[in-house]
Amino acid sequence: MSASYSTQLTQRVSTLARKPLWPLFALLCLAVGLYPGIYLFVDRSFGLLATKPRELLADAAWNVAFYTHISLGGVALAVGWTQFASRLRNSSPGTHRLLGKLYVGSVLLSALAGIYIGFFATGGVIPSAGFVSLGIIWFCTTLSAYRLIKNRQLEAHRIMMTYSYAACFAGVTLRIWLPLMIPVMGEFVAAYRIVAWLCWIPNLAVAHLMTRRQPQVA
Repeated sequence: MSASYSTQLTQRVSTLARKPLWPLFALLCLAVGLYPGIYLFVDRSFGLLATKPRELLADAAWNVAFYTHISLGGVALAVGWTQFASRLRNSSPGTHRLLGKLYVGSVLLSALAGIYIGFFATGGVIPSAGFVSLGIIWFCTTLSAYRLIKNRQLEAHRIMMTYSYAACFAGVTLRIWLPLMIPVMGEFVAAYRIVAWLCWIPNLAVAHLMTRRQPQVA
């Protein structure tokens, strides 16, 4: 008989964890997860805030959504990668579940806030559509993963969590792609319009390759 698909997926992720890139992956998640803390100690001309009009920066609703998104999104990014560490899952299932709940709660609030601020994205409708789409996908895949684990559908839960964290990892890939695309496009706004889509679509494609069912021979 062939091995179950759930076992295959776990083995694939575990194989990734044993490779030299795993420490780099974890480091990027932690570094970018902690990055939003910078906004608490700098003035309003830092980073993306420098591209926003004064009227928007003075809007209370936008500020609540912005800081909710970056702070809880940072938490999700910093803890979410641990859900794929088989050693933690096997040796400390209670910690795995606790971190999973922290991830889900952080994502749901961060994604909703991200959808809202996405409508005010720098560069107009193209990046807005990209970030709003990302927020919807992030929210839906995470909520679905939570519902699946509550129903003890482990195989489907692991698949959906892979998609959820692929969307979450857009926080990292955005910061990789943007400095690469600015010289190519010649300006920030043109690059930002592309990166609003480029930061997450390839991530989901990789998640699909990791989770798709491969034909098995009994």
